[in-house]
Amino acid sequence: MVGGDPAQAPDALILGDETAEIARVVVEAAPGVEKIPAAERVYAYVKAAILDRAYPGGELLTEGELATAVGVSRTPVREALLRLEESGLVKLYPKRGALVLPVLPQEIDDVLEARELIETHAAAKVWPRRKRLIEALTERVDEMRAHRKSGDAKSFLEADRAFHEAIVDAAGNQILAKLYNSLRDRQVRMGVPGIEVQPVRMDKSITAHQEMIEALGGNSVKRFRELVIAHIAEAASDLRGTR
Repeated sequence: MVGGDPAQAPDALILGDETAEIARVVVEAAPGVEKIPAAERVYAYVKAAILDRAYPGGELLTEGELATAVGVSRTPVREALLRLEESGLVKLYPKRGALVLPVLPQEIDDVLEARELIETHAAAKVWPRRKRLIEALTERVDEMRAHRKSGDAKSFLEADRAFHEAIVDAAGNQILAKLYNSLRDRQVRMGVPGIEVQPVRMDKSITAHQEMIEALGGNSVKRFRELVIAHIAEAASDLRGTR
């Protein structure tokens, strides 16, 4: 296999959903790992390695190699790879394995366009009950400031993601929330490595999130939606700059 060792992935992971903890349990072989369904363990393991780019685009993963890596039979590997194909991370080839799909320029545009549609929709849906969100979002921004101060880019990005997920979740559409999480996973794989060496990006992001909170305390949903769109456009610019 050409890619790196996925056992090294957790130190650099940027995951924001329930699979993050599962992935840590898998690679650390912590007590209780046997209680997690085998297919879920494989899914978390491979997804973590792909998002961290330990399995880069163009890598061909075989069922046998993955079964050995996680310590399971091939049946749960097949189940996990089907889920990963549905998520747009791999392409299955019968009797050959799964090809890790490379990130294409068009994918950046597609992901960010879909994010804008979901987040602006959520912004309008949460507006009547926006006051309930302000406290939770303020906590996320406080976390971002703390991680900026400590220079922890990974945790900073996790807090950033949690901020946006809180808004989408508050809109109350579980289908859109699930889709949104998958979009953010795909964005993680695109990566913005420069944020670790350009902390000015962190500062700009903190300012943008604080402005959104202040808009929630105001009386213009139009202003709030405009800030959401502008923030996503900034993320798109950063992503294109890393290609």
